[in-house]
Amino acid sequence: MQVNPRHESPIGIFDSGVGGLCVLKEVRKLLPFESITYLADSGNCPYGSKTKDEILSLARKNIEFLLEKDCKLIVIACNTITAVAIDSFRSDYRVPFIGMEPALKPAALQTRTKKIGILATENTFNGRHFKQTFEKHANGVEVFVQPGYGLVELVEQGEQNSEAARRLLEKYLVPMMEKGADTLVLGCTHYPFLKKMIETVTQNKVIIIDPCDAVAAQTRRILSEFDLISQDAGNPRFHFFTTGEKEMAEKFFSFAMDSPCELEQIKI
Repeated sequence: MQVNPRHESPIGIFDSGVGGLCVLKEVRKLLPFESITYLADSGNCPYGSKTKDEILSLARKNIEFLLEKDCKLIVIACNTITAVAIDSFRSDYRVPFIGMEPALKPAALQTRTKKIGILATENTFNGRHFKQTFEKHANGVEVFVQPGYGLVELVEQGEQNSEAARRLLEKYLVPMMEKGADTLVLGCTHYPFLKKMIETVTQNKVIIIDPCDAVAAQTRRILSEFDLISQDAGNPRFHFFTTGEKEMAEKFFSFAMDSPCELEQIKI
């Protein structure tokens, strides 16, 4: 059988910062033999309030960096970038792309009150993917949308368990719960780092929907479809890069990898 030379190339994952590490963890669970190259563009974080042109420009630089590292597939582990730009990237580049989508479908299936809250960025709510997902899966349920202003910045600073995070989450989530929301969709990959604080603020009274496992499953499916699954059951290779502050990022990467790890600080 002819061997596909791309089998052993890495999966590329990038995000506006460390949020996509939640996706990385799930990808590793499902695809333990795959090598991964991850780029955290923390130096330009947050993306949620940037213009479409700014997001396109930054994301293209990230993609081209990962392509230079010979990545065979790229996971855009950021809801904002997916919402604004994934269609353009699928047209312009020859590698497969996996994006993020707000998990409205599982939320609609699990809610008992038929009322759902979604925490995301403004650009995610304004994107085509959210509007299409909303039209397809939100029939019969009431959806409360809330931009999570300031939350990404707190996570990037390692302040996900801080009093400031608690105050913001109370401001955003309590009104949803008072209106009857019993299910919360995390529409930004940074937000799973806030899960413990969300559970505290909501007193464990809401179902929290995190789409990262679904993204990992889609990654496996597309790798298989394109005949890109690694054939090497040996030691996968991991390379990590950040455009932001190195010491803080290393703490997040060590958490995601369940062991100390090193990363390279770069400018792109």
